[in-house]
Amino acid sequence: MIIFLYSIAAAAVLIYVPFLPVAYARVQIGDEMFSTPRAMFDKLPPYAQRATWAHQNSFETFMIFATAALMAYITGVNSSTAQVAAIAFVVARLLHSIFYILNIPLLRSLMFAISSFSSATLVFLSIIQAS
Repeated sequence: MIIFLYSIAAAAVLIYVPFLPVAYARVQIGDEMFSTPRAMFDKLPPYAQRATWAHQNSFETFMIFATAALMAYITGVNSSTAQVAAIAFVVARLLHSIFYILNIPLLRSLMFAISSFSSATLVFLSIIQAS
């Protein structure tokens, strides 16, 4: 199903969404951002620090999801459950970043759980399909 490939592409783009507020905050700091970009983390406002953590977390979850979605694609999983899982991952990850930046931990954690469950669902369905 092509939806798996599209969801991987969308998830890859979403990795960089949290970096937009970080980039804005870095521009506010000024020229220092070019000479010592990592050292200036402590000077970022709290929302930009949280956005950095959301950005880093997006890389971590993307690897698992991309593997799960490729497994579903390769094994030929063709179910509405798998399609919903792929779409739910993308939506949950977008909301995860928003809730992380806005400092709403309960909703952020819920979105993390939904995205993790979505990846696990795709792996499970792929294993069933392959057997």
